[in-house]
Order: sequence, then C-alpha cells, then structure tokens
Amino acid sequence: MPQSVPEQQIVAIYSTLADAWGRQHWWPAGSRFEVIVGAYLTQNTNWTNVEIALRRLRSAGILNIAGIRDISLSKLERLVRSSGYFRHKAQRLKIFVRFLDHTYGGSLNRMFAQPTAKLREQLLALNGIGPETADSILLYAGQHPIFVVDAYTKRIAGRHGILPESGKYEEFRLLFEKALSTGLKPVPHLSDLLQGASHRPSRMSLAARTPLAQVFNEMHGLLVGVGKNHCLKSKPRCDLCPLKPLLPASQAQNRGL
Repeated sequence: MPQSVPEQQIVAIYSTLADAWGRQHWWPAGSRFEVIVGAYLTQNTNWTNVEIALRRLRSAGILNIAGIRDISLSKLERLVRSSGYFRHKAQRLKIFVRFLDHTYGGSLNRMFAQPTAKLREQLLALNGIGPETADSILLYAGQHPIFVVDAYTKRIAGRHGILPESGKYEEFRLLFEKALSTGLKPVPHLSDLLQGASHRPSRMSLAARTPLAQVFNEMHGLLVGVGKNHCLKSKPRCDLCPLKPLLPASQAQNRGL
C-alpha cells in the first residue's frame, strides 16, 4: 500500500537526519535499571539535572533494584533532589520496585519478557508513569519496538505539517510507527563526533535489539537533536537545520509557489 504524505514526510526526516548525524547512541546508561530510573527522573527537567542525580545514586551504590528497595525514602529524596519534584520521583521509584517485586519477583528479565501491550498497560497503571515514560522504559530498557513521542516530536511534526502539535500522544505514536515500519535501515555510525543529541556509546545504547526497535530508537534520538539545537520553542534556528529543505515553506519556494 502506498504511503500517505505524512508517512512519506516522516521517512524523509529519518533519512535526512540519519545521513547528516549518524547514530545517536540513545539511551546513555550502563544498565536497564539505570534507564528506568532516568526515565522517571527526566520528567519535567533537563538531562543535566538527571545526570547529577544518577551520579549521586551511583556513588551511593544504590543505582540498582536492591538499592532503591532498601534505602529510606528520605535518603532517596536527598539523592535525587537535583532532578526536581524529588519527593514525588523518589516515591514513584519505590512504587516501581514494589511493582517489580510483587508482579515479577524482582526480575527485569521476567518483566520485559511480557508482550508489549500487556506490559505497557501495567506500567501506565503505576503512579507517575504516563505514555512517554512507559514507552521510554519499553524501548530503551526493554528493547520493545515502540515509538517514544515527546514535546520535540510534536513540535517538529507540527512545523512540518505532519500533524497538529496539539494532537494526542497515541495519534503521533501510531503514525510514526506505521511510517517507520517499512524496512528502513538502522542509522550508520558516521564518526566519533557528537552530532545532534548523540552520546558516547554505552552498554545500553549498544544493546541487542531488532532492526525495527533500532529504527524507533534512532528516530527519537535524532528528533531530540533537532529539538534541542534547531527547532526551539520560541526562536527556531532553521538556517543550519538539516531539515530546512523539508519544511513546507522551503518546498513551496522550490516549486515556485
């Protein structure tokens, strides 16, 4: 079946960014549990603040399931303070570990062996987990083939005329998954330069995953690179953006409209 125009636009964005920036090595982490903790902590804050909290957890020796299970709530709050909303986030990390213990005997292997739809429903039922956090855990910690939608995705899609920025999360997710599920090749490693929103390779960024999960992984990272460096909320920097030729205004100009 021929792709719709929005789907063609999404594929063009993927290909353009892949050629420009190469692999982004998302998510930067040393373990699946570190990805999960990072997914909670990054809510409503920037990654720099999350990295501070992760370093403190790591230095305290509790960046693991047993560590979060055993530490007192007050001590955990102090360690994650830099991430903001630290009382809520500390409590929610405790809730996740209790869920893991009660439902899967404390085993991430057992949890991530569940079908994607079932596990997503369970995660969404936990306090403090919305669709973006659930899908980040599924994709980046569990290597499940599901696309993560964030504010950058919505902003870029809106400005490129793919979907209104105000659209619903599931509308974006399903459209991007459909567009990207067409046998696209994973993004190649172009150089050691950090381009877009790329990170140095880590254990989790190099984890084994299906080609489709890898494509979803890379597309999300590439869009974050556009959002952070070019597609800013108030003052977009379009001139040096690899996606400028794909903007509706640029394409209309090229057609002489």
